[in-house]
Parts: sequence; structure tokens; C-alpha cells
Amino acid sequence: MDAAERDRRYQRARDLVGELADRDVVAVAITWVDHSGITRVKSVPLAGLPEAAARGVGASPVFDAFLLDDSIVAGRHAGGPVGDLRLHPDLDRLTPLAGQPGWAWAPADRYDQDGGRHPQDERGLARAVADRLAARGLEALAGFEVEWVVGRTGTDEFVPAALGPAYGHARQVEVSDYAADLLAALADQGVEVLQLHPEYAPGQFEVSTAPEDPVGAADTAVLVRETIRAISSRHDLRASFSPKVLADGVGNGGHLHLSLWRDGRPLFAGGDGPFGLTAEAEAFAAGVLRGLPALCAIGCPSVASYLRLVPSHWAGCFAAWGLENRETALRLVAGRSLEVKCYDLTANPYLVVAATLVAGLAGMADRARLPEPLAVDPATLPDVPRLPTTLAEAVAAFEADEVLREAFGAEFAATVADVRRGEVALFEGVGAEQVAAATRWRH
Repeated sequence: MDAAERDRRYQRARDLVGELADRDVVAVAITWVDHSGITRVKSVPLAGLPEAAARGVGASPVFDAFLLDDSIVAGRHAGGPVGDLRLHPDLDRLTPLAGQPGWAWAPADRYDQDGGRHPQDERGLARAVADRLAARGLEALAGFEVEWVVGRTGTDEFVPAALGPAYGHARQVEVSDYAADLLAALADQGVEVLQLHPEYAPGQFEVSTAPEDPVGAADTAVLVRETIRAISSRHDLRASFSPKVLADGVGNGGHLHLSLWRDGRPLFAGGDGPFGLTAEAEAFAAGVLRGLPALCAIGCPSVASYLRLVPSHWAGCFAAWGLENRETALRLVAGRSLEVKCYDLTANPYLVVAATLVAGLAGMADRARLPEPLAVDPATLPDVPRLPTTLAEAVAAFEADEVLREAFGAEFAATVADVRRGEVALFEGVGAEQVAAATRWRH
């Protein structure tokens, strides 16, 4: 980032200050998501936005080594007290927050003090991979399904705030004002909601948003989750996005939907491959399927993730694919997109889109082919491979995956592995109920 770019950002932010003041904004929350999937923040008063845009806000690189409980791993490339980064708010995504009156939000890009990209900047990695796709004449559109449970406040236990039946309108009626306020806040913030509905578990809901470019989709996933958190708090409720709120319950997912386009033409439709896939879309999907064991270290990155990834829970724990098959890890949505069902919301969404696109691009480079699709519940078959059943297995697969290691870079990949092993050690010998309790309110 040179002096001219800093001046441009300063002037643009100064122009925005008046608009934000007219909306009664007094401060801007500048967020990034760490390797453990926690949204971290530094905030500036509104008058400080131009300087933050041009010079950044200081933040230690130690956050690359944070675990979900705020302990710090002494990693190979992160975890020490030395150094400083600069958080630069993306002014294109600057959003006044309807759920937090007086506040605006912007996602951060992380730079070093000289204006170079931090080698472990998750958002920067997602942008770089999207650029690789564009260099091939391809466009990806992505969107996340956000699942959460609404609980009562005043306790660290989970007490559902809505007791109506799964998918039942009665449950939605119980929190009607809450749901309406949430939808109104998202609309005011420019988030296009496709649908909101009660889910399976007690107090559980899901919201799906419109497809966007990969970085935009990850930004929206962060904004949606923090808006849910804010609206829940204003209604004296508590939101949990954990993959296992209760050890014996149904967990929350964070499914990723991806579609590919070339010159405005969808590649997941109109082809000669299975179910109308084009050759490029099939190769992309085959690359993702092939990479799923390693991708679990990114999209299922917590010990609690593997309490959710069990058969017969529609969590996508089988390394297989099928047309509209909700028990395979990859579900082909007819004529539209690929859904990766195994992911959850302890994941960093920028790393999720980056790693998934990398695996798909590798499949395209190899002209990979899909195996036969499954049209039945994979649990009824004797030899369908499972995804990793522990975080330790997923980390080993990640470290063995040359494609992901090269895309992340040695420092970034090593730190991700260090953080994952740190969480494994944190919960060594701890029972499922304790894992669920420790994870429940962290993400």
C-alpha cells in the first residue's frame, strides 16, 4: 500500500464520516476472524475512521495463535509478544448496524506496518484464490446457511427460548417479534435474505442469504452472525452457533453453497455430465470431494465439530456425493450449485471459501471425475468412506495435502495446524458434555 493509496483511503473515509454521522453513528467496529473462528474486533470513534483507513489500527500478530478459550499456542510462526499489524477497514463494506444503534461495521484486511499484506491474512487469502479463479475466466458465487439456537439468558446452560416443534410455525410464533426484528435489521444492512425458518433442534433457526462473490459471502456470514447476536441480546436472549450445543442434541451447521459461471453461463447446469454437470463443474466438484478430509481441518475446525459429524444426523459425515442427498458431504442442488454440508460455524468463513475453491481448482487442473453418486442413505451401505472422526485426523490430512499447503503458504499452513493441535490438547481427556459446554457460547 503506497502513499497514494493511503491518501485515497483517507479522503474517501473522510467523505463517509458525514454520511455516518447523519445516521447517528459514533463508532466503527473493525473485525477480523481468527484461525479458531472467533470474530475479534478493534473499534475507533467515527472521527478516527479516516486515519484508520489510511494508516490502519494496530493489532498484535499473536491473535493468529489464539484458541477458542483465549489461550495462546506457542506456534512455529505465531504466538509471541513481538510485532505489530495494521487493521485496514474495507470501506466498500462499511455498514451502519441496525442491531447496534450508534455503531457501524467494516471487515478488516491485515497488513504489516510497511503496507504489505500479512501472510496470514484470512480475508486476503480468500481474495487471492478468487482472483485465481477469475484468471481462468471463471466466476464463483457463494453463500452460507447460518444455523443457531436461541437460548434464555442468566445461565451458561442451554435453555431453549422456543419450544415449538421442529420446522413448526408454532416455534416461530413464540419468537415472532425477535424474528421480525432480525429480518428488518438484515434488510436495513443490505443483506438479502432468501429464507428464515425453524430448524430441527429445540430453539434452532436457520437463515440463508443470497449468493455473492466469495469474499462478499464470507463478509456477509460474519455480519449475519453478529447481527443475530446483537438482536438476540436486545431481546434478552442468547444465541449459540456451536456445532454441538448439547452433546446428545442436533448441532448447528454452516453449510457452504457454491456455483461456477463462465461468461454468464452456469456450469452446474446444461452439461453432458451426471445430472447436467459440465465437465468443468464435475472436475471442480470432484476436486472438493477428493480434498474433503483435509478441508475438514478448515471447515470443521473444532473438537466439537466431530461431535456433530456422526451418521444419521444429516451432518454430511460421509465422503460421498449425491443429487439432493442430505447425508452425503456434498449435495448437488439440481441445476444450481454444490452444497458442502459438513462445515460448521466454528470455521473462519474466509478460510472456508478459500480452501474449498483451492480444492475445486485442483480438480479442474487434473480434469478429475466424480465417482458414482449415492441415491440412498450412505449409513445403509457397508463401504462408504467417512470423513475424519476427530480433529487430530483432520489436521493430519491437512498437513498431508500439498495443494492446500501450497495455497496457504508454509507459515500460514503451519499456524493453522498448530492452532488445531492446540485445541486437541486443550480438550484431551475431556468428555463430550464438557466439550459442548466449553464451546457453546464462544462462537
